[in-house]
Amino acid sequence: MVQYAKKISVVIPVYNEESALAPLFEELTGVLRRAGLDFEVLVVDDGSADQSWEMIKQAQARYPEFRGIKLGRNFGQTSALSAGISAARGELIVTLDGDGQNDPADIPGMLEIMGQGYDLVSGWRKDRKDRYLSRILPSRIANWMIGFFTGLRLKDFGCTLKVYRSEIIKDIRLYGEMHRMIPALAFWGGARIKEIAVNHRARGSGKSKYNLFRIFNVIFDLVTLKFFVGYFRRPLHFFGLAGVLLSLIGAVFYLVMILMKVLQQVDMTGNPFLILGTLLTILGMQSVALGLLGEIGIRTYYESQDKPTYVIREKIGFE
Repeated sequence: MVQYAKKISVVIPVYNEESALAPLFEELTGVLRRAGLDFEVLVVDDGSADQSWEMIKQAQARYPEFRGIKLGRNFGQTSALSAGISAARGELIVTLDGDGQNDPADIPGMLEIMGQGYDLVSGWRKDRKDRYLSRILPSRIANWMIGFFTGLRLKDFGCTLKVYRSEIIKDIRLYGEMHRMIPALAFWGGARIKEIAVNHRARGSGKSKYNLFRIFNVIFDLVTLKFFVGYFRRPLHFFGLAGVLLSLIGAVFYLVMILMKVLQQVDMTGNPFLILGTLLTILGMQSVALGLLGEIGIRTYYESQDKPTYVIREKIGFE
């Protein structure tokens, strides 16, 4: 039995997982009850088009520890997690995938490690039961990129199975697809983090929502994260670095143009490298600036009015 007296909140984002939910809910409830935990389970339906919400309502009627939140449409996993975390009442918050691939049996062990003084325990899917090209390869690339840019070396940032101290996770504002960046944001805030290997099971039904192209989302999130954490109070350093890099690329084009003039007597005025170098430099700077200014505008809009990034359509199990 886990010797942990604090209340536990388990947050499960769900999107079109009707066939996986009933066995997951039964297994999760059994594990937590046998561990003698004081717990609640918050299941967030992220605009599912199947019968997931009906399955959640049935679970809430069967298990008194369950509460459900239905979002107005599909806002994405980050918003679904944010909705559940905001409603959580526990001192420790566990996040868990709704597809059944995370093993609830790992939760008690993770809670024991939290009792050693950590602020975040992150799962590592050491033996993943996913397709290599569409899931494992892009995940490894993303993990390396996030570790390189943030300084936090985790083997698996994308594993949803994590345990957080409530005061840590509730202070982090989540936007876009930033849920995978939570450990990095907590790390930069001084959190003590431990990563442990967890069981990963093959998907029994449904299909994955991820593919190789989502690596581009990681790149965009990293640029945003680096700017807001490292350069928000000194944006000139950020834009200056981008400007230097683009200027170096432009200088390469100009060098090629000069060599073409000297070696092949090509007219510099009509040389396409002159036009291309100038155009790419201007467009690159404008694109980066507009993207970051857009991020600032979005965050100002939400935070100045204390607006969430999702809309709740219905709740069950709440007083």
